[in-house]
Amino acid sequence: MRSLWLCWALWALPLTHPGAAMTEEQILGSLLQQLHLREVPVLDKGDVEELVIPAPVRAQYVALLKRSHGAPSRGKRFSQNFREVAGRFLVSEASTHLLVFRMEQRLPPNSELVQAVLRLFQEPVPKAALRRHELLSPRSDQARVTIQWLHVREDGSNRTSLIDSRLVSIHESGWKAFDVTEAVNFWQQLSRPRQPLLLQVWVQREHLGPLASSAHKLVHFAAQGPSGARQGEPQLELHTLDLRDYGAQDNCDPEAPVTQGTRCCRQEMYIDLQGMKWAENWVLEPPGFLAYECVGTCQQPPETLTFKWPFLGPRQCVASETTSLPLIVSVKEGGKARAQVVSLPNMRVQKCSCASDGAPVPRKLEP
Repeated sequence: MRSLWLCWALWALPLTHPGAAMTEEQILGSLLQQLHLREVPVLDKGDVEELVIPAPVRAQYVALLKRSHGAPSRGKRFSQNFREVAGRFLVSEASTHLLVFRMEQRLPPNSELVQAVLRLFQEPVPKAALRRHELLSPRSDQARVTIQWLHVREDGSNRTSLIDSRLVSIHESGWKAFDVTEAVNFWQQLSRPRQPLLLQVWVQREHLGPLASSAHKLVHFAAQGPSGARQGEPQLELHTLDLRDYGAQDNCDPEAPVTQGTRCCRQEMYIDLQGMKWAENWVLEPPGFLAYECVGTCQQPPETLTFKWPFLGPRQCVASETTSLPLIVSVKEGGKARAQVVSLPNMRVQKCSCASDGAPVPRKLEP
């Protein structure tokens, strides 16, 4: 019973950090999980010595093996950069705004986007309008501002994705900030030539229903500031990391030892399956594999950047791309052994990068 509990516990063993060396326990736990087994099967040498791997099983294994050896990665390096983009209102109605940002050449080449911030200038509400609102709708003085990314497809149809949403008070005025990083990430995934970045701003009621407050009608965002042109135009702040200064290189130098000063890189690490007692008579192919691991350190961004986003942890050397490992294992059914292909996810490190703990993983753009 104790061994059974141990096998279940192995499934939950995480890597010490993403990209760390794969352990024997993690390989075993993953294999048990993929085969829906609670413990290592008992197979004698006689069960497999007469076993012949059928051609379709061998072909499936070879195809998965080729897929797991993807193209070699290129290193990434990072440093901070900041650009500001001025937008304009394409459509402006009482409660809806469509913002247009020309983005080409605004994001520096060989850079990684850290955060994009949309800043809108909320105009002050005239005192007479505030008094009328307090008399007619005293329930709430807040409105909800929602930011959506608008994508115009090649066939002319539109799709929107919710990006950010927050409440604003009609008693406040000035610049309001919204996190639109995901919208810029979506825009970067568009095929070239890319359309401008389109952001739809909705000013809505805080609550629904016939007695809901009409405070949203008093929230207006300026196209110009109160004291001159351009001061109140929508602003898009782009904070990026320059790939040439910070972060990961490609594969480690095999001749140089890894020290505290080694820049983040991918190091070869061979896993010998033949040397693992539990794999005897169970794992038929491969005898071992190159798993790789991410080693070294990452240079940290300037304090000004970490101050803006305190929830982000320090940048660490992690596996940013991994591939699966195909195996041919023997399975005993009806007293006879047969060969079966199983694929273990995230076993081989393809690329190492520098990433901050707590940073959101960008969503893939749906077709």
